[in-house]
Amino acid sequence: MTALPHASTDRFVAAPKVLLHDHLDGGLRPTTIVELADEVGHRLPATDLDELVGYFRRGADSRDIIAYLDTFAHTVPLLQTAAALERVAAEAALDLAADGVVYAEVRFAPELHAPVGVDGALTPDDAVEAVVAGFARGAAEATAAGAPIDIGTIVCAMRTEARSVEIAELAVRWRDRGVVGFDLAGAETGYPPSGHADALAIARRGLVRLTIHASEPPGLELIADALAHGAERIGHGVRLVEDCERRPDGTLELGPLARYVRDRQIPLELCPSCNVQIGAVPTIADHPVGPFLRAGLRATVNTDNRLMSGVSPSSELRLVAETFGLSWDEVAQLQRNAASATFLDLDARRRLVDDVIDPGFAALDPART
Repeated sequence: MTALPHASTDRFVAAPKVLLHDHLDGGLRPTTIVELADEVGHRLPATDLDELVGYFRRGADSRDIIAYLDTFAHTVPLLQTAAALERVAAEAALDLAADGVVYAEVRFAPELHAPVGVDGALTPDDAVEAVVAGFARGAAEATAAGAPIDIGTIVCAMRTEARSVEIAELAVRWRDRGVVGFDLAGAETGYPPSGHADALAIARRGLVRLTIHASEPPGLELIADALAHGAERIGHGVRLVEDCERRPDGTLELGPLARYVRDRQIPLELCPSCNVQIGAVPTIADHPVGPFLRAGLRATVNTDNRLMSGVSPSSELRLVAETFGLSWDEVAQLQRNAASATFLDLDARRRLVDDVIDPGFAALDPART
């Protein structure tokens, strides 16, 4: 296998990409934050754009997940109206399309935008309707401009709260109307999927696809619990490396849970920069994404929170390719993995790989250009 020679950023931007794990409230444009904060009278830590971006980056780089999550106090309060939600969803679609993403599943937690007992607050259905409409509008604008993209919405329930049954029922109502999946998000330690078994059962019975965050301690227990409750994909899943031994040549000896995940081709929604920033792994070089890929696990590369982590789908893909010396076909395989792991129907997944991913990567192969 020949490692990928130095490839320009343009090549990674031009490559057709599929994104599985991206949070709407973690991807706002800094200019939009300033404008929305001004509209609602929210006090920001800074209004100078460079200083504001620096604030979010410092939270991400703190290696403290609490400090990382604290930065959302300056995005979520701005997204309490249908107009704001629709705007940021449309902008997310446009930004991802400009970065070469052809299909994305972007998640958000309706309950964060529909507080109980607040006069004039949105309902969860209002929040979903606004986000779905925003994605559709942004995707239509991007496609008309020559950057085609489709976006599905993943609805999250906050695992630290008691509204998961309500949110699962919401996901069922919106299934096939823009919502493609259900997730449990928020702090994980002490809040296993089994604590939301009723909600997960509702989603399964309602034929809503399931992805569940599992990236905090106790990592292997959370991953196993997510699988036991029907998770079809694992959000992050980086701590599966705790069930692996690294051989001297850098390859992995898989333990029983890792073999289970590999043999069933359960997708891992890895977010390398974020995984380092929250301290799940010490450095990008220590991240298991490259070894997972080469061990046959269905590894994918994602952004998590583009604003906080200061990343794009293209920058993450290039970072992984250069860190692990991936060949161009291995880079393409990451996208095949993601495309085949989407919550689209089978025919659409096949078309995405056969008609978009494979020809797009072939046209950009450094060995041919």
